[in-house]
Amino acid sequence: MKTPEIRLVLVDDHEVVRTGLRMLLESQSDIRILAEANSGAEALQFAQQYRPDVVVMDITLPDFTGIEATRRLKEQMPEIAVVALTIHEDEQYFFEMLQAGAAGYVPKRAAPEDLIAAIRAAFAGEIYLYPSLAKALVSDYLGRSRINPAEASLESLTPREEEVLELLAEGLSNDEIAEQLAISRHTVARHRENLMGKLNLHNRSELVKYAIRKGLIIP
Repeated sequence: MKTPEIRLVLVDDHEVVRTGLRMLLESQSDIRILAEANSGAEALQFAQQYRPDVVVMDITLPDFTGIEATRRLKEQMPEIAVVALTIHEDEQYFFEMLQAGAAGYVPKRAAPEDLIAAIRAAFAGEIYLYPSLAKALVSDYLGRSRINPAEASLESLTPREEEVLELLAEGLSNDEIAEQLAISRHTVARHRENLMGKLNLHNRSELVKYAIRKGLIIP
């Protein structure tokens, strides 16, 4: 069965960065680059013109930010997925980009396979977060649930369930979590089942979508 083609627009104001990204992405048989933009205005123009599946968006652009470009793009063309690729790793940019509608957030220091995984996840309707940033989201989510549990509609998690949840968000497997917390794999599985049941969620993507929908993420 043929792999679906991912039609993509690159947005970055540095030509050398776009050249490197083009070489990386064109080596993937399922990714085709339709256009390259060097500003927010061009990003919107090319998105309108080509209707790509995914836009890889830098945050720092010469006219307006990638956050604003993402917000405008999602308002006009909500079917297009946006993956942020940026040097910024602080939580303010991260949360603002998610609220603008991004389906992925990858720092430029990440490994090439992380960006490729993020693009494929966004194309499939999933959300991809770099592990360290996913941990920040989970911490924010849990903190707000403790401060205002009625608004969050969450039951209280035990301290151990919170530990397991944060490690899951970092991408650790059950075996790795068991080793780090010095507990059995069976215990990890039980904690995971309990906490996801309390949150009524099944994976990290659902956690992110729920947090955004409930307004738990505030820059």
